[in-house]
Amino acid sequence: MSKALFMIYGVVSYSIFFLTFLYLIGFLNNAVVPKGIDTGTPGSMGVALVVNVLLYALFGIQHSVMARPAFKERWTQIVPKPIERSTYTLLSSLILILLFWQWRPMPTYIWHVEAELLRAVLTGLCLVGFLIVLYATFLIDHFDLFGLRQVFLHMRGTAYTHKKFATPSLYRMIRHPIYLGWMIAFWATPDMTVGHLMFAALGTAYMLIAIPIEEKDLAEFHGEEYKRWRESTPMIVPFTKGG
Repeated sequence: MSKALFMIYGVVSYSIFFLTFLYLIGFLNNAVVPKGIDTGTPGSMGVALVVNVLLYALFGIQHSVMARPAFKERWTQIVPKPIERSTYTLLSSLILILLFWQWRPMPTYIWHVEAELLRAVLTGLCLVGFLIVLYATFLIDHFDLFGLRQVFLHMRGTAYTHKKFATPSLYRMIRHPIYLGWMIAFWATPDMTVGHLMFAALGTAYMLIAIPIEEKDLAEFHGEEYKRWRESTPMIVPFTKGG
C-alpha cells in the first residue's frame, strides 16, 4: 500500500471516529440523531439486558486488547505500523456504530427532571464532559492518539517517535481527565432511564477496570518519572490523594 493510500486510510478512519463521537453526544441525549439511547419500541427486558451487555463487552474487549503492547507487537506483523493506530480507531468506531444500531431501549425512568433550568444545567454538564474528553486528548496529542500523526509522518518519510511523557494542564491535577470527562458525560442527564443507567454503569465499570491495566503499561514504558507522577497525582477526582 502506497504512502498516499495510508494517508487516505488514516483520514477516513479519523473522520469516521469523529462522526461517531458526535453521534454519541446525540445518542446519549436522544437529540438530533435518528436513534437515541431510548429510541424504539421496548421489548423483553431480559433480551435487552443480554444484548446491551454483549454489545458493551465487545467494545470493551476490542478497546482493551488491541491497546496492549503484546497484542500490538503481533498485530503489526499483519497490519503495517503506520496504520496500526488508525485501524484501532476505525474498529473502535465501527463497534460503537454497531452498538448504536443494535442497542435495545429500556426507557423506564430512574429520574426525570421537569424543571427547564435544571434540565438545561444537566444537559450542559453532559456537554462539558464531552468537551473535557476532547480537550484532554489534545493535551496529549489528539492526532497521535487517533492515528493521523502516524500516517502523516509516514507520508513525509519521517520515522515515527513516541511522544515524551508530559503532564500539561489537567494532567497536573488528575491522571485520567479523559475518563473523568466520559463519566460526567455518561451520568449528567435530565432523563435517566434504565437503559441510560446501564450504559453509564457499564462504561464506568469498564474505565475503572481499564485504569490499572493501562497504568501498568505506562509505568513499564515511561519508568520512574511516570511512577512518581502516579503516586502524587489523584486518579480521577481532583484534590484528593494519589493512588
